[in-house]
Amino acid sequence: MAEKISFEAPRGMRDFYPEDMVWRNKVFDAFRAAGEAAGFDPYDACVVESYELLARKAGEEVGEQIYHFNDKSNRHLALRAEMTPTLARMVAQRQKELPFPLKWTTIAQCFRYERMTKGRKREHYQWNMDIIGEESVLAEAEVIGAACDALRRMGLSSADFKVHVSSRKFLGQLLQESGIAPEKHAQVFLALDKRGKMPDSEIAEMLKDGGLDESEVKATFAIMETKSYEKCPELVELFRLAEVAGFADCLMFDIAVIRGLSYYTGVVFECFDTAGEFRAIFGGGRYDNLLTTIGGEPTSAVGLGFGDVVVTELLKSRLGPDAAKAKKGVAVGFMFPDQRDAAVRLAAKLRAEGNRVDLALKAQKPKKFFSHADSSCAAKAVFLGPDDVAAGKARLKDMETREETEVCL
Repeated sequence: MAEKISFEAPRGMRDFYPEDMVWRNKVFDAFRAAGEAAGFDPYDACVVESYELLARKAGEEVGEQIYHFNDKSNRHLALRAEMTPTLARMVAQRQKELPFPLKWTTIAQCFRYERMTKGRKREHYQWNMDIIGEESVLAEAEVIGAACDALRRMGLSSADFKVHVSSRKFLGQLLQESGIAPEKHAQVFLALDKRGKMPDSEIAEMLKDGGLDESEVKATFAIMETKSYEKCPELVELFRLAEVAGFADCLMFDIAVIRGLSYYTGVVFECFDTAGEFRAIFGGGRYDNLLTTIGGEPTSAVGLGFGDVVVTELLKSRLGPDAAKAKKGVAVGFMFPDQRDAAVRLAAKLRAEGNRVDLALKAQKPKKFFSHADSSCAAKAVFLGPDDVAAGKARLKDMETREETEVCL
């Protein structure tokens, strides 16, 4: 007897029913509109990459989380865990031809085999924005500003979220001033990135394992109390540009933002909801050395990754579960089979005029038709009976106000 097939999606993977797609479209539409408004060019790439490319990034857990396999030609391949390595590969491939600086954006489907928690799946979509070939902090301002614009387009305000900003370079400077040698900084960054996920006592042990003595551990924790960024020119300029661009109210300095990925070299940032209910909404920073790690020429770069899972949960929490169900389009129905052709002609006419039209596929009673039109979030509805077809006119009802206007058949 054949084993019964489960109707559930594989653990951590996602099905999108129509009621889920409404939310996904709301988020994706904001991503695309914000990217377009900021002048970013869309791109895309293969979801299957070479394992070697994805595993090259050190100092993080992603290597253990990659879905990987050997194909029939015994090539070691993997599903992308994020888009940045692929972007680096694409840029390196045409580095001598591309017109820098590049401003590229994509919505990428990504996979990671990791422990699932609130806001974290094994499959997710991630909006990526990257500026490659620009050294000034205006690149950071453009990327962060576009992300804040996307959140506002979704219906949130700076009262709902804050972008926590810091600088790896600035933190390294503070560590060095405290007598902690540069060769220990990578381990310090890796340990401090775990703060909030494990007790400080365990963080201290990680620091000691990385070669820090007791006084250096204390100095490291003291640095984490830094409240001012005035000694960091790049952060001073970033906050000034944010003021000029009109999103300074979305930013806050936070020395504790580290970003676990080892390729970040300068400004780093993470966005959180102000109530502290969810994981990071998005994060990113400057990564000036990534292209060289895969054999490309040295190139400055700033990037952002913005997943769809957390922000969708946040939107439902703040805006309500029905906020994405905007009424739109026209529902067209008919009472008897004799009116079907007239309904089809009317639907074709309305569609040619640019309307979204949900045409009933069989004859219905008026009550059932209007109930369906209401539940399907149609903005307007027209129901054809024998008298309407005979007269060559019908009544178009506004589903919100219940007002009716005449439409010619």
